Amino acid sequence: MTKTPLRIERAIVTGPTGAVGVALVGELLEHGVDVVAVCRPGSSRLDQVPQDDRVRIVECAIDGYAQLSRLVGGHAQAFFHLAWDGTYGNSRQDFRLQESNIRYSLEAVEAASKLGCEVFVGAGSQSEYGPTAAALDPRKACKPDNGYGAAKLSACAMTRALCWKLGMRHQWCRIISMFGPGDGAHTLVSQVVDGLLRGEHVSCGPCDQLWDFVYSKDAARAFYLVAERGADGSVYNLASGTLKPLRDYVEGIGALIGGKGSIGFNERPYYPNQVMRLEADITNLMVDVGFRPEYSFEEGMRETIAWRRSRL
Repeated sequence: MTKTPLRIERAIVTGPTGAVGVALVGELLEHGVDVVAVCRPGSSRLDQVPQDDRVRIVECAIDGYAQLSRLVGGHAQAFFHLAWDGTYGNSRQDFRLQESNIRYSLEAVEAASKLGCEVFVGAGSQSEYGPTAAALDPRKACKPDNGYGAAKLSACAMTRALCWKLGMRHQWCRIISMFGPGDGAHTLVSQVVDGLLRGEHVSCGPCDQLWDFVYSKDAARAFYLVAERGADGSVYNLASGTLKPLRDYVEGIGALIGGKGSIGFNERPYYPNQVMRLEADITNLMVDVGFRPEYSFEEGMRETIAWRRSRL
């Protein structure tokens, strides 16, 4: 028997100014959903949130989610929790900071319950799996090797338990490796694109890793489909299902930009504990919600390059 999809008329999105959040707000608007975009007070990225009469901005710090239901008011069907402190660099190993994110996530669940939400969808990470040469399988045990991954994994388990206690459906979407407009300047894709657009020489490592990139609009569509019809308690990998050498992606960016700057490989060492194979099993995402990527890397990258060019 086919389950009736959840009808989403109003949704809450925390972390709406990042690449996934921006794309998710856009995806929700395409489906006629009113959106409450929960942003950090004074966010410098606020202008990245799609401008639409159906989008309401609510400023609330991540450590203020205990008051979020009062600030938002009304009723909603879905809560997408994307906000997180300490997502890159040394902050990933700040264990106290990462621990606090678990508490914030639980407060987000409580806010969702008070707002009458039927489903809570959290944003996880490939870091939850830890280093492995095998395909990332959401059914297998995880062994994270940093505070960020460990906190994400704990947040997944604890928000699921709290959702079930409060009578909400729970889904967890592990973002494997994503790119798109709105992405941070620290990512490899952003650094390569920005450097080439400025006509600079971009130094890279060997780029021998095998990688799976998903475009932000595809990731956003997956989030929406999971909220609408995902299996309660499931973990889904958000990826394209295509594995290629990282060097192919970098050279592809250079070909799309064309004639500006240069790329040097083998000019930087690998990071410690560098992941060499990032292959994701997306079978349950395809079977449960019917997800198929709609954008090729080249199509998504053209839009990303155009966005980053407009920001330089």
